[in-house]
Amino acid sequence: MNPGSARPRILVVGGGYVGLYTALRLGSKLQRDEATVTVVDPRSYMTYQPFLPECGAGSIQPRHTVVPLRQTLRRAEVVTGWVTGVEHARKVATVQPLEGEAYEIPYDVLVMALGSVPRTLPIPGLADWATGFKNVEEAIQLRNRVLECLDIAETATDPEIRERNLTFVFVGGGYAGVEALAEIEDLARYATRYLRNVSPDDLRFVLVEASGRILPEVGEDMGRWTVEQLRERGIDVRLETRLESTVDGVVELSDATTMRSDTVVWTAGVRPHPVLEATDLPLDERGRLVCGSDLRVLDVPDAWGAGDCAAVPDLTNPGSLCSPSAQHAVRQAKVLADNVVATMRGFDPRDYAHRHNGSVASLGLYKGVAQVRGVRIKGFPAWFLHRTYHMTKVPTVRRKVSVVADWTIAFLFKRDVTSLWSTHQPFHEFSTVAKGEAPSRPR
Repeated sequence: MNPGSARPRILVVGGGYVGLYTALRLGSKLQRDEATVTVVDPRSYMTYQPFLPECGAGSIQPRHTVVPLRQTLRRAEVVTGWVTGVEHARKVATVQPLEGEAYEIPYDVLVMALGSVPRTLPIPGLADWATGFKNVEEAIQLRNRVLECLDIAETATDPEIRERNLTFVFVGGGYAGVEALAEIEDLARYATRYLRNVSPDDLRFVLVEASGRILPEVGEDMGRWTVEQLRERGIDVRLETRLESTVDGVVELSDATTMRSDTVVWTAGVRPHPVLEATDLPLDERGRLVCGSDLRVLDVPDAWGAGDCAAVPDLTNPGSLCSPSAQHAVRQAKVLADNVVATMRGFDPRDYAHRHNGSVASLGLYKGVAQVRGVRIKGFPAWFLHRTYHMTKVPTVRRKVSVVADWTIAFLFKRDVTSLWSTHQPFHEFSTVAKGEAPSRPR
């Protein structure tokens, strides 16, 4: 039990899909005085990642892609900070708050819901020149960056400056890369109608994928169809090609292609959260938490895991593990919460088993691709299915209404193509004036 408390504490590490849905489910299943649920995450909100491409394109307001944890988890404690280590033998987690000294939180039951981080490679210049696309801040930054690049190219006379600002490179042909590329290309193409010196033909979008296919989730045939559609839009799709360097904005590919680009977006996969290595819990060779089919950490009492950070057997496909997808994470969270409550009350947990229903992907406004239970869908129907599915899955009624309102406004009025790049350095102008200098563009 917790010191000074008669109630056991369920510590949920992470406030993403698994963390939010687990805490919500626990709040609805537990009696008010049965346990204390504590959620720890460095952000005070959960990001609904499938909406990030539309957030980047401006179809959805950024705040409508996130769900505030404290407002949503009214029956849970929310701690804003980083869990830097877990010592399950003592049942304590070390938390680093946003400011101040680290401290320990004791617990009785542990739920590891850390999720994943981008999987990067030691590519020269990548850390200095590229950006990811995994959170709302990166989506906002990418939108503002692309529109700012168009503004720069509109007034630039130097061919090298124009090339740097009109070339956009996306690395990774999975969901995140393809959807982000398609939505941003759609936005940039639309924005050129308000420019005099930049036309759609001046834009260069490049998709770099190391394997021989993209969007493996929708099947090989639909993946090939997507490549054809992207190329028809003028997007340069490079399959079986690797990024070799981005030093000083000079992009070098494994096929000997070289180009200048100030915008490189890295979406080439994910890996388990590295904090798992700072625990005494069992990990597999890829750094994932080893869990059983009931989502308990293998051979460790009172410890559970789910989502991208956990290696969970896929009972619908013996011998394999559940893929790192939102579809699995949300469903695992509900089973995990039910199992935690069941074991606390002396009952046996149940196994997690969910057959993948299919995949949907947006390829820009009114364009999409999907494969649902073996049925292949493309074009407008797939795009409409993508929007409908994710609207029903985004947490809270308020967010659902807000997203539909955003879509309605976007449908009725022209797209907003304003760049707010200066918001990324909001104090730049004041600080330059305070130093007695003339205002200049922030870098």
